Amino acid sequence: MFKYLVILICSIFVVGCDQPVADNTAEKSIRDSLTVYTTAKDTNQRLTKTGTHQFKPRVQATEGEISVFVNSSKQFQKFLGIGGSFTDASAEVFAKLDNAKQEEFLEAYYDVDKGIGYTLARTTIHSSDFGSGSHTYIEEGDKALDSFTIEKDKQFRIPLIKRATEAAGGDLLLYASPWSAPAFMKSNNNMLRGGKLLPEYYDSWASYYTKFIEAYESEGMPIWGISIQNEPMATQRWESMIYTAQEERDFLKNHLGPAMEKAGYGDKNIVVWDHNRDLLTDRANVILDDPEAYQYVWGVGYHWYETWTGGDSMHDNLAAVKESYPDIQLLFTEGTVEGFREDRYQHWPNAERYARSMIKDFNIGTVGWTDWNLLLDHTGGPNHVSNFCFAPIHADTRTGELIYTPTYYYIGHFSKFIRPDAKRISTSSSRSVLLATSFINVDNQIATVVMNETDEAIDYHFFADMQQVSLTIPARSMQTLVY
Repeated sequence: MFKYLVILICSIFVVGCDQPVADNTAEKSIRDSLTVYTTAKDTNQRLTKTGTHQFKPRVQATEGEISVFVNSSKQFQKFLGIGGSFTDASAEVFAKLDNAKQEEFLEAYYDVDKGIGYTLARTTIHSSDFGSGSHTYIEEGDKALDSFTIEKDKQFRIPLIKRATEAAGGDLLLYASPWSAPAFMKSNNNMLRGGKLLPEYYDSWASYYTKFIEAYESEGMPIWGISIQNEPMATQRWESMIYTAQEERDFLKNHLGPAMEKAGYGDKNIVVWDHNRDLLTDRANVILDDPEAYQYVWGVGYHWYETWTGGDSMHDNLAAVKESYPDIQLLFTEGTVEGFREDRYQHWPNAERYARSMIKDFNIGTVGWTDWNLLLDHTGGPNHVSNFCFAPIHADTRTGELIYTPTYYYIGHFSKFIRPDAKRISTSSSRSVLLATSFINVDNQIATVVMNETDEAIDYHFFADMQQVSLTIPARSMQTLVY
């Protein structure tokens, strides 16, 4: 009786009582104000704080008005992070910058206060097309992997990874993907132009992944996970290798999965597919319907290069996988804008492609989003087969200057404000002219990202639980609402 009397007195007088306060979700949803950050075409607004607004009590939304609705009580996937890829090309360009520009670059990507706060990273297992040339970690013909060394990566790539990790506060989630096995292990005896892994090298190639993890971790770079093969259905003029769905499944369950466990890496996360959305559902069905393969799979990775279908129009395939295998994670592992032109650094649709994909990907259940090259030069390279592309930041190595594209700022509208372990919350728009997604961070701060792809400013009502505020989003712009 005395205990309940103390609680009653504390609830009345508050001061001087040590009893815990009840966790009241309804009270938590009451927000005083909302801060808007904006990036807009044909303005100088780049992740600029453009206003603070006071919430008002919610009223009924009307049919003719444009509205965005957030319901923070409906929570979904936990956020893994956003980041870019440590390619040999990015590392080679970074090494050409003077120390001041290197520090500027690292701060721009990895400092959450002064930059955009990247927390996720991908790298390649030996070479991809983005770099000055092809290389592996072993001597040609070394099936036993006795000559394995990452000495080549120590020249440019590893120093960049270490400095980026330090700039990110010492914690950067890093995973790795191979583009091709060494030439002698393949049916075409070439690292380039597709070809398949020969059966007699399945175990050697599986051990190659574990050797890579061991070597990188011995250098102080923890590996969070691996994907089995970058773009396993694409015969490219650069490093590439083909697996059918059945071949990838069998390599995983009979060779790679057991090899990882034997080496003590059973806790590393394995990502399958790592290719476009178009064939993703079929690949997932074949691999994940096999219980022996399923036990090794953390998630399904995907890219966005199915441009012949309209770029990002295959999101239904992501939904089908998430619906069929709710315990399997979706991870965007690569995207870039191809066809580099130096006069199109500020081409706004490039940035809009990123934001459109990110919003739709997250709203379907994707947990993390990884861009391709962190940094490229003024040619869109280096690339040893002339596959030149855009990056969010370019370096003109003739002048030593860094060039920030709209894509950098658009990505920042997510990565700066949505932090690891945040949870996505229910968000919808009353009109298709506005795309939106929301996450609630572990500190209870919510970030809602809104995009306007039209050529006109749009007035809209923003409803957050039982409150609302009236806002305007400029033409061709992004806003992050923080509250």
